[in-house]
Amino acid sequence: MTTLARAVRITSFGGPEVLSLGELALREPGFGEVRVEVAAAGLNRADTLQRRGLYPAPPGVPADVPGLEYAGVVAALGEGVREVRVGDRVMGIVAGGAMATALVVHARETIPVPRGLSLAEAAALPEAFLTAYDALVLQAGLASGDVALVHAVGSGVGTAALQLARALGARVLGTSRTADKLARCEALGLAPSEGLLVSDGKFSERVLVATGGRGCDVVLDGVGAAYLEENVRALAVGGRVVVIGLLTGASGALPLGLLLQKRARVLGSVLRSRPLEEKCALAQVFAQRLGPLFERGALRPVLDAVLPMSDVGEAHRRMEANETFAKLVLTW
Repeated sequence: MTTLARAVRITSFGGPEVLSLGELALREPGFGEVRVEVAAAGLNRADTLQRRGLYPAPPGVPADVPGLEYAGVVAALGEGVREVRVGDRVMGIVAGGAMATALVVHARETIPVPRGLSLAEAAALPEAFLTAYDALVLQAGLASGDVALVHAVGSGVGTAALQLARALGARVLGTSRTADKLARCEALGLAPSEGLLVSDGKFSERVLVATGGRGCDVVLDGVGAAYLEENVRALAVGGRVVVIGLLTGASGALPLGLLLQKRARVLGSVLRSRPLEEKCALAQVFAQRLGPLFERGALRPVLDAVLPMSDVGEAHRRMEANETFAKLVLTW
């Protein structure tokens, strides 16, 4: 038995014009799974890359339906589900297919929507905050008193990382190619003196000046190759670089002598291709550690705009033109 859902479809590889609304046949939930009626989905850079044929969906998910995060209401339960009930408001990350009116996910992958948040706000949370928490805390071990350098601080992951690092008691330096985005990050706690406008790819000297010559403990980098050497130069002894994106390429210069001298580490992290059990564990981390912070206002979703799903092409255009601050969310 199948359910028909409306969905964003990638009709061919190309520009935003290749996106259209169509239908998707959805199977019934199996053992341990649930069907979620999706109210909203967040837009991510990965969706624009998938549309262009540069980031194919992994096996088992619709190859032509984008979307890595969703928020909605549980509509049906498969056998053996005890974690959620029909009617529960949930959100989460998926490997693809979130831009549909319904999807089937494992019940343990779902995350309760924090009290006080709308479903549109909730759709802005999973990918950005799970990526930032996993990279900063679980991978790089960011702790109170550390200094974090967050690249593209005005992006969805960047604004999440800024809030998380400050909530942990870390100091944050943030980079952007746009002065307006640095100014807007001040409302999230970025000090005016710690926003670094980067137009030439150079920032390490300013990081060293800002830290009294010490350098930063953790770099969160979604830019990739163009920033690799500067990242290492900006590190403190024992510092860590976590690479979460490759917007400027996958191969860059790495000063190995400096890496040795600083006893530094370069790490890589991605959520999309992780095994089910790891994604379930991350969902539990979010619910237990981050959910309460949203409910008491220590963390908050940051939305650039909420658009109807019929405007998905315009949303892609805006993201690729670097016109957005934090998250774009699309609703049904």
